[in-house]
Amino acid sequence: MVETGTLTFGDPDAYAAAISDARVKLTITGAGVFKARLTRLKLEHLEIYQYSESLPRIAYISLLPERIFLSFPVGTASLTCGGFALRSRDMVFHNRGERLHQHSDGECRWGSISLAPEQLGCSSEALTGRPIAPPPASRILRPSRTEATRFQSLFRQACHLAEARKKLIESPEAARALEQEMLRAIIHCLAAKEADDHPRARHHRAAIMVRFEETLSKRIDRKLNMPKICAEVGVAERTLRMCCSKFLGVSPTRYLLLQRLNKARAALRRADPAKASVAEVARHHQFLELGRFAVTYRTTFGESPSVTLHRAPHT
Repeated sequence: MVETGTLTFGDPDAYAAAISDARVKLTITGAGVFKARLTRLKLEHLEIYQYSESLPRIAYISLLPERIFLSFPVGTASLTCGGFALRSRDMVFHNRGERLHQHSDGECRWGSISLAPEQLGCSSEALTGRPIAPPPASRILRPSRTEATRFQSLFRQACHLAEARKKLIESPEAARALEQEMLRAIIHCLAAKEADDHPRARHHRAAIMVRFEETLSKRIDRKLNMPKICAEVGVAERTLRMCCSKFLGVSPTRYLLLQRLNKARAALRRADPAKASVAEVARHHQFLELGRFAVTYRTTFGESPSVTLHRAPHT
């Protein structure tokens, strides 16, 4: 059965929670009003998503191990995945259950497609004579211009049908034809050469970044210093700084600060201004100097914490 839908969001946490095929932790890194749009088309074998986001952000994504995932920038979006700056026709072929960092420097659109491993295997064998298996580690592929153009055209067509909720997509024959064409285009793209010249180094750094996230998740509400973080992650400070610069676009300490600021902002959005205060929320998130918190908050998000507190939760 074909399922379609388009949702819009003004809350980063609600947007991240609505991405059903992965667990996503979103950290907003720039000022402005957050707006996001999520389009989904579920066919018999493929699930197709398009994501549109208005602000720069860092996403820590945990993919579900029972599905195969492909992700890619849409249009001219600036998108870095696993420390690699993706070009417009690049595609990431993820390993099963991968945990990865993705960051954008501004407004961004990107897409993802998931399918069962068995479906990828039997479809690729039928088309090419050999099955394609999930990679042991993520691969960044750069299909030919012809193959990339074909794939992107089909992706746009699928998203247009999902957004318009056209009756055409409710026709089993039309849905089946679109899915078969997309599977064919995907398999041809997966035969492309790798765009990354140093995949082993990238995978090594990705493992460091996963350990870094695990360290932060256990200690986000405590004061941390770089020597303690590096000791727990098991790397030198210089190495961690280099990995964070490539994978996140910010330093380790800046990332920790941004996470805490995002948590404070979410708490302010949820709070009842008649019962809660900015000072109370700040202290709860380990910001003990209220004046410094207010300045840092305004610099990061473009508004004061009191404005966030008094804004309606849905705006």
